[in-house]
Amino acid sequence: MKFVGRKPEMEELKKLEKLSKNKLFLVALYGIRRVGKTRLLLEFIGNKGLYFFVNRNKTSESLLREYASLLKQKKVLGELEEVASWEDFFKVLIERFNGAIVFDEFQNFYAIDPSIMGVLQKTADLHEDEGNLILFSGSLLGLLKKSFQDSKEPLYGRVKKSIRLNPLSFDSIVEMCKILKLSSEDTIKAYSVFGGYPKYYVSIEDFDLGGKPFEKILDEFFFIPNAVLEDEVKLILYQEFGGRSGTYYSILEAIATGNNTISSIAAYLNKPVPSITRQVDELKNYFEIIRFVKPFEGKRGIYEIAHPLIRFWFAYIYKNYSEYAKKSPDFIKKVKTDLNSVYGRSFEIICSDFVAEKLKLENFGRQWGKIPKSKGGGQYEIDLVGVSGKTIYFCEFKWKRLDYSKARRVLEKLVETSSFMETKLKPKYCLVAKSIKNKEKLKKEGFLVFDMGDFGL
Repeated sequence: MKFVGRKPEMEELKKLEKLSKNKLFLVALYGIRRVGKTRLLLEFIGNKGLYFFVNRNKTSESLLREYASLLKQKKVLGELEEVASWEDFFKVLIERFNGAIVFDEFQNFYAIDPSIMGVLQKTADLHEDEGNLILFSGSLLGLLKKSFQDSKEPLYGRVKKSIRLNPLSFDSIVEMCKILKLSSEDTIKAYSVFGGYPKYYVSIEDFDLGGKPFEKILDEFFFIPNAVLEDEVKLILYQEFGGRSGTYYSILEAIATGNNTISSIAAYLNKPVPSITRQVDELKNYFEIIRFVKPFEGKRGIYEIAHPLIRFWFAYIYKNYSEYAKKSPDFIKKVKTDLNSVYGRSFEIICSDFVAEKLKLENFGRQWGKIPKSKGGGQYEIDLVGVSGKTIYFCEFKWKRLDYSKARRVLEKLVETSSFMETKLKPKYCLVAKSIKNKEKLKKEGFLVFDMGDFGL
């Protein structure tokens, strides 16, 4: 599949390449697996750079021989020359090669030979004033960040720039789905499960599933024997957590099943809150697998799993793994039925970004809270509240096809719910759905109304 998106990241790398003409620049590029780090770096260096994959299954000696062979292929090293040590390798690399150098899965050096980090530190210090760009890329967020941010590590303070590679934007995913000939609705369904992780869309192309209904893609990827992504989440999390996965898995299961405060997570695990605070903090700040979301107003936030595929796996597969392993038809049918709520939540996220850009909102977010006792008590929730100038927008998002009367009732309910928030700003009300009949009539009544046709799908 052609390379899609990443324009800001590519511009940043080109800028760093210019800065490295007279100075050694060490740059760390990190992100969770499947986010597209390797493809971005290969597109950036083209045929002019050097790419080294750090294979943890090789010995130090074997890897050094492989790298020396690559240097000979690139004419950096003469055919009769040898590099006897990592000191020799890095010295030759920096002194003789002029161009971008990539070490992919860089953190694997720890498993192969940790002393290589010290060798690299010494070489970098000795050649600080020689122009070159070395890019370290890695999938293990925690370990890669530790390599450069822990003051006890050899490379602490040597990296001039760290770049966190985020998932692709929805607009880029739309572009990929158009290449795959997915319908508008199936594009949103695919984004609900795969998010902005390009590897999964490439897999749709690899397995000739372009143009197929998303339910067919789900079957091939998860529900047939030896499905394409059957072990994908387990592989990602094993790479991140290693052998200490138990409590992390339990926390993720708790969040995926609706226990999204620290107290409710602890109750689900039948543990005291202090016993899980460290792991929750690590999942959020170290591994970046969960996030803490605050309401538009108020401080009582909730935890969410940030990665759509991991969220899907824990919500439907992990807690029912025996049924999943035997590919129970009843289980598969139930998952597919329940997925409509997943599509709906993803649609809310897409709509939030669309409305925020469309209305040029300065501040926005979901809102939830308690209904005043004077108004009946209980809880309320609004999909999006945002402010632009002296106007406050209240928005409702529906993963449904609505006619005029149903859309009107949704908006009336939104007006009622918005009264639970106190504001002196001018209110406006917005509805976004799959499709809405007679949109123009609702607009004439003063409402903002959009559907998938407005997304450019």
